[in-house]
Amino acid sequence: MSDSVKIPSDRIAALIGKKGNSKKKIEELTNCTLDIDSESGEIEIDASKQGSDFYSARTIIRAVGRGFSPETALLLLDDDMLLDVIPLEEYMGKGQFESKKARVIGKKGSVREDIARKTECEISVYGKTISIIGNQENMPICRKAVEMLLEGASHNSTFQFIEKKMHETEFVL
Repeated sequence: MSDSVKIPSDRIAALIGKKGNSKKKIEELTNCTLDIDSESGEIEIDASKQGSDFYSARTIIRAVGRGFSPETALLLLDDDMLLDVIPLEEYMGKGQFESKKARVIGKKGSVREDIARKTECEISVYGKTISIIGNQENMPICRKAVEMLLEGASHNSTFQFIEKKMHETEFVL
């Protein structure tokens, strides 16, 4: 099986890594071969080897393309971890990207870090998307918190929502 994934050209260096180490690690852990076209951003994934994990390789590459480090993207090798990409244009008109992203990022990244820590998810704000890597239980809480901020909710009410939902999931587990 083979297919291709396109990522922004400015994310190719992150995917390849220093001396090709990130690419090699992804290939090794997914048992796939990656053929990267640095000019177009096109990555051909060859999963013809026995025991190849094409889906994980594809998802890891998409995550790197959405701004995650390869190390963080490798969390997606765990079957319980998911990647969710929120297109910002669904929440705003033209010219609002920077202000909406700023609400989610916060001063010096403090809001994004707080949401990530409280929901035990990873968050990347890149281009016209906000992406989340998290487990099946916490991902919806993190996504809803990000959506609340994008829709104009106060930071205080968003953090109260997170606290309440995370407390509820403690009793479900």
